[in-house]
Amino acid sequence: MTLVERSQPTVMQIPVPASETAAILAVIERAARDPSVDIDKLKELLVIRAQIEEQGAKRAFATAMTQAQTEMRAVAADATNSQTKSKYASYFALDKALRPLYTKHGFSLSFNTGKADVPEYVRVICDVSHDDGRTKEYHIDMPADGKGAKGGDVMTKTHATGSAVSYGMRYLLKMIFNIAVGDDDGNAASGETVTQAQADAIKCLIAEVAVDLPKFLKYFKIESIEDLQAKQYQRAVDAIESKRAKK
Repeated sequence: MTLVERSQPTVMQIPVPASETAAILAVIERAARDPSVDIDKLKELLVIRAQIEEQGAKRAFATAMTQAQTEMRAVAADATNSQTKSKYASYFALDKALRPLYTKHGFSLSFNTGKADVPEYVRVICDVSHDDGRTKEYHIDMPADGKGAKGGDVMTKTHATGSAVSYGMRYLLKMIFNIAVGDDDGNAASGETVTQAQADAIKCLIAEVAVDLPKFLKYFKIESIEDLQAKQYQRAVDAIESKRAKK
């Protein structure tokens, strides 16, 4: 499962120092009110204005995200996955810890669903909006086939879809703000999880060597590859390569 960000295409970026932005916008506003200005030149000026405003919104979004994450801490695991025997932070726990911080810095989240690229998967979408007008869309595709860790049918399609959406919302909330999750006593929270690049590398190895993913997750007592602790990364890679060697 991979977190994907999709931004709307923008025109060519032209860096503009913040000190010059107001002056440039003032010139464009005056030109827009001048009936003698050539219409084609006016269109070019309006494109530049939109470009400047977009860059400003991007900077504000990035700054606010940095400030919000600076105040965020690891969230204690408050629930247990009975199939993988692993602990995780519920959506309630994540929301309780994060909502006051991201709203404080001007962010709002909106969830929706869409069509996934893989059959029997559901795409969970999160639009992250900032007060200054910037919105980023993230999505994650979750299995909704009703299968359990051992491959058997464990729930109806309706139940599976609802479960996939719930899982997707929780994963997105955790991954968008780069939140670590630990045990209630705080022991596991002291270790960092793997980076997204490391998680993707492990997923590629798992697919290449045909490793049983549910068994892999159960062995490391995690709910997803992204939950693997950084200190366990090499151990996980070695385990997969050992299986390759045996084959």
